[in-house]
Amino acid sequence: MPSTSLSLRLAKLAAVALLPVASAVFAQNAAVVNSKPITTQKVDDFVAMLVAQGQPDTPELRAAVREELIARELFTQEAARKGLPRNTEVQNQLAVVRQDILIRALIRDYLKENPISDAELASAYESFKKDNSAQEYRARHILVETEDEAKKLLAELKNGAAFETLAKASKDPGSGQQGGDLGWNTADTFVKEFSDAMVALEKGKLAEAPVQSQFGWHVIRLDDVREAEAPSLEQVGPQLRQQIERQRLQSLQQSLRAKAKIE
Repeated sequence: MPSTSLSLRLAKLAAVALLPVASAVFAQNAAVVNSKPITTQKVDDFVAMLVAQGQPDTPELRAAVREELIARELFTQEAARKGLPRNTEVQNQLAVVRQDILIRALIRDYLKENPISDAELASAYESFKKDNSAQEYRARHILVETEDEAKKLLAELKNGAAFETLAKASKDPGSGQQGGDLGWNTADTFVKEFSDAMVALEKGKLAEAPVQSQFGWHVIRLDDVREAEAPSLEQVGPQLRQQIERQRLQSLQQSLRAKAKIE
């Protein structure tokens, strides 16, 4: 039998030999709660999620995440000790959460395997511009209280008076100080009575009669018309991508339903 001193030396050597293994195991775990490890990878994943939301990756954040994961593990263990995982309502909720996670994972995987090409996005943008084309109108108006006032102004304009001069008496002080100029707008910017009269005019023409709206009586002149400038691809690109993705997911759902046996 080996001597006592030899046995002690062997035990020390064995302990020293195990130190690298123990260090590696410790490095893999951020904490151990009642023998249940919380891995450093779990901390890294949680931190990555917060960083994606705009938080900086700092030692303080990592310490806070570690404490949060420890708290969660403590609560989870206590719930298990009380038998809550066997509760029917809890099981139903867990099933729904599991289903949601799987669906989101499937969607991410499907969209990754079926990426949107630049050509598809460009085509969607052209369709968007076509469907959302509109005209912009540059009109002037003079707003007064009564129809008689408006008719008098209209007669003066037809006799050669300057619209910009008469507009100074407008009830609309904003446009009145600009010679009645309302700037460039689409037709739906204005109340219906005004809009209907404006779009019926030719460029440079006065409305033949005053137009009444909830604001009073308008004398209207249409100065110019142009095609409205569409927003750029950079501006609407994210929405168009989402639209294409929704269409693809609808197609996937229809395909799965067509192959499924539903009773």
